[in-house]
Amino acid sequence: MIRTNLQYLAVDKPLRSILVTSGLPSEGKSLTSANLALSFANAGKATVLVDADLRRPVQAAMFGLPNVYGLSAVLAGSCTLDEALQSVPRARNLWVLPAGPTPPNPAELLGSRRAQELFASLAGDYDIVIYDTPPPVMVADPLVLAPHVDGVILVVSAQNSDYVQSQKAKEALERVGAWILGVVLNDVPLKQLGYYARYYRRR
Repeated sequence: MIRTNLQYLAVDKPLRSILVTSGLPSEGKSLTSANLALSFANAGKATVLVDADLRRPVQAAMFGLPNVYGLSAVLAGSCTLDEALQSVPRARNLWVLPAGPTPPNPAELLGSRRAQELFASLAGDYDIVIYDTPPPVMVADPLVLAPHVDGVILVVSAQNSDYVQSQKAKEALERVGAWILGVVLNDVPLKQLGYYARYYRRR
């Protein structure tokens, strides 16, 4: 449903790059990023999932991939993009660019000219690029990256989110010119989902 809604948002100019973030840690932004990337890949889109959370990366572990090389190593010139990109077993059309070794200066790396060139190259070579980033109210990393993507998804937990922090994240992203595509409400109680399902089955 999220993938379909995103495709309807940009009919004249299809989205090629999407940043996923949240107001606070542990709201589900990494799992949302991974599932969204899988959804695009299953729909036949050549998809790259970039773990741009250089401080607390999880995408390599989620997909069972090594994190020896990755985004930080490519930006530092330690390896090439081809060496760092990894295909996902049993998932056609999906590649993961892990975060790589933790650098001392994540925001500076993501704001470098080399990073801008890399992001532009990915958007040109693949159908869709999904960036998993840390919360913008805690570090500047996503704010540096946001102006260079087509849109941003803000993940909010129905159970653990803080309205003030979510609002601050939205405002911070808007200040750098990011287009916020929408909010994904995560951790919705199953009882509520059951109610809506029964409602639509009756109609």
